[in-house]
Amino acid sequence: MSNRLSTERSPYLLQHAENPVDWRPWGPEVFEEAKRTDKPVLLSIGYSTCHWCHVMAHESFEDETVAQAVNAAFLPVKVDREERPDVDAVYMAACLAMNGSGGWPLTVLLTPDQKPFWAGTYLPKDQLLHLLRKAARLWREDRAGVLVTGDTLTAHLQQEGQARPGTPSRELVRQAVSQFAQSYDERWGGFGAAPKFPTPHNLIFLLRYAQLAKEEHAREMALHTLNNMYRGGLFDHVGGGFSRYSTDQHWLVPHFEKMLYDNALLALAYTEAFQHTRCPIYGKITRRTLDYVLRELSGPQGGFCCGQDADSDGVEGKYYALTPDELAQALGGVDGLRFCQWYGITPEGNFEGKSIPNLLGQSQFNQDPEDMAALREQVYAYRLSRTALHRDDKVLTAWNGLAMAALARAGLVLDEPWYLDAARQTAEFLAEKLTTSDGRLLARWRDGDAAHPGKLDDYAFLAYGLLELYSATFDASYLTRAVGLADCLLKLFFDGERGGFYPYASDGEQLLTRTKEAYDGAMPSGNSIAALVLFRLSRLTGEMRWREAADLQLSWLAGAAEGYPAGHSFAMLACLEELWPTAELVITAQKPPEELRGFLREAPRLGLTVLVKTQENAGTLAALAPFTKDYPIPAQGAQYYLCQGGACAQPVDSIPELKIFSEQNR
Repeated sequence: MSNRLSTERSPYLLQHAENPVDWRPWGPEVFEEAKRTDKPVLLSIGYSTCHWCHVMAHESFEDETVAQAVNAAFLPVKVDREERPDVDAVYMAACLAMNGSGGWPLTVLLTPDQKPFWAGTYLPKDQLLHLLRKAARLWREDRAGVLVTGDTLTAHLQQEGQARPGTPSRELVRQAVSQFAQSYDERWGGFGAAPKFPTPHNLIFLLRYAQLAKEEHAREMALHTLNNMYRGGLFDHVGGGFSRYSTDQHWLVPHFEKMLYDNALLALAYTEAFQHTRCPIYGKITRRTLDYVLRELSGPQGGFCCGQDADSDGVEGKYYALTPDELAQALGGVDGLRFCQWYGITPEGNFEGKSIPNLLGQSQFNQDPEDMAALREQVYAYRLSRTALHRDDKVLTAWNGLAMAALARAGLVLDEPWYLDAARQTAEFLAEKLTTSDGRLLARWRDGDAAHPGKLDDYAFLAYGLLELYSATFDASYLTRAVGLADCLLKLFFDGERGGFYPYASDGEQLLTRTKEAYDGAMPSGNSIAALVLFRLSRLTGEMRWREAADLQLSWLAGAAEGYPAGHSFAMLACLEELWPTAELVITAQKPPEELRGFLREAPRLGLTVLVKTQENAGTLAALAPFTKDYPIPAQGAQYYLCQGGACAQPVDSIPELKIFSEQNR
C-alpha cells in the first residue's frame, strides 16, 4: 500500500512510497498536524543515489516493526536533500553541533515547532528502534527536558554564521596554502587520511595561487593529486567520469555513486591543469569526464540529471568490478589479458573478490597502449549488458549551472565546439523550464514539472555558469541574464548591512534558522561563488553597485574564513581575483575576432576581464556597461583596449601587439 509520497516527483521520495512507514513530504501542514496530535516529528533526509540511504530503507523503513513504532508515536517526514538543500542545511547543522560529524541518511527528531532535540545519521534497525522507544517515552514523561534540549540547540544554531567582518589579505590566502601543505599526502596526493574527497575547488585554488605567487609546491600538490585521482579507481576507466570519494588513501576503492556536481567541478579542475601545463593527459581526462556527463547524465528533454547510483541489484560496486574470466569472455583471451595487465585486474581482485580497473601500477599512465580505447568501448558495452545503474533523473538548476560552467570553459580551452553547444543548450533549457516569467528561478525539474523556489545556490551557480559561457562565446545575452540573477541575489538573499547571503529568499518559506553558510565543502558554498560573480560583474560592467556589494561580501567571507581559510578555498579564489593585479580588455569589432579565442586558449589569463563590443550587441552593452558607449567600432579589423592598474593604454589592432604591450607593463 502506498503512503503519502506516492504523488511526489522526487526519485528519492518515490523510493519510499511503498514503505509501511507513513511518510509525508515536508510542508507546514505536517507541523500543524504534529501540534494537533501532540506528536514529535521523525525527519529523514537523503538522496536517491545514496548507498547508506538504501541500506537504512531496506533494514528499517521496509520493516513492519519499525513502521509500527514510527507511526504510533511520530509523524514521519521524508526530504530529498537535493530538492530542499535549505531544509537539509538547517538540520545537518544540528547534527554537526550535536555529534561533530554528519552525513546521509540524516535522522532528526523534531518538536512540533521544528526544533531538533536529537540528530544522527545511519542507524541499524536495533539502534533505531531503541531511539524511537526512548524518545517516545521521554516525550510522554519528560516533555520539559526535551523542549529545553530543542530550545538550547535552536539558540545555538541561530547564532551560527554570525561572522564578524574580516580583512581580505594575501596573508589569509597564504595561510590557506600552508594549511593544505600541512595535511597533504606526499605519497598519494590529496589532503588528510581516508576517506578522501576530490574537492576540486581546492586544486583550482592551488593552481591559480601557484601561478600568481610563483609558489611551486602549491602547483605540485595540485598536480600530484589530480594525477593520482585519475590513476585510481575513483575514475571510471571504462566509462569515464569520477565517483564521489575514495574510501581508502590510495584513491583505489571509491564510494561508487557518480554525481553531476563532482564531475562538473573536476572537469573544471582538469581543464585548469591542462591550461597551466599544456600536458595532453589533462585534456584527455577532461574530455572523458565531460563525455561521461553528456552520455550518461543528459536528460531526455534537456538539462543534466543528478547522478548515478552506487548499487546494482542491491550490491555496491557490482556494475564496476570485473574479473579476468569476464574480460576473457568479453574481449577474447589475448585482448582480455592485455586489458587486465594494463588496468590491474587480477584473479585475487582488489574489491570483494573482483577488481576495480585502475592505473596505480602504471608509471606511464599518461599514454594508452595501442587499441586500448577500442577495448574500453567493448568492456563498456559488456558492462551495460551485464547489469544496470539507477539514475536520478531530476534536473537541478544549481548543479546544471556548474555543468554549464565546465562545458563552456572546456569548450574554449580545448577548442571543442560541441561542449560549447551543450553549454548553450543547458542555458536555454534552464531559461525555458526553470525560470518564471518574472525572472525568478525554480530549483528542480522532472517529468515536465518544475518546483521549489530557487535558493542561493541556484542563483549563484547559474550566474557563474552564464558568466563562464559569456567568457567563452562573448554572447551578451548571457551577460544580461547573469546580471538579472545577480539583481535577484542582492534583492532576495543579501545582508546589505553585514554581508553574506542567506540560503533562501526573504519572501520564501521561513525555516527554523536562516543561517549564512560560508564553508566550501564537496561543492563551493553559494556565498563563495556569489562573491566571484559580483567581482566579475563589477569589472565587466564598471558599475559601482556590484563593486560595493563584492567588497562587503568578501569582507564577510574573510571574517568567516579566519579560523580555517583552507576550508574556504573558493572564497580564497575570489580573494585571488581581488588581491592580485587585474586587467580589463575591451575589444571592438564587427564580430568577436577568432584570434582572441586563441589568445585566451593558449595560457591562463588570470585576472583578465574581457568584454567584446560589436554592432550587434552595442545597445545591450551600453545598458549593462555604460562606459562602453565611448568605444568606437572599426569598420574592419579589431581594436584592443587594455587597462591595467587603473590606467588605460592607447588601443592596438592585433593580438601580437597586445601581447607585447601587456608583457612590457606586467
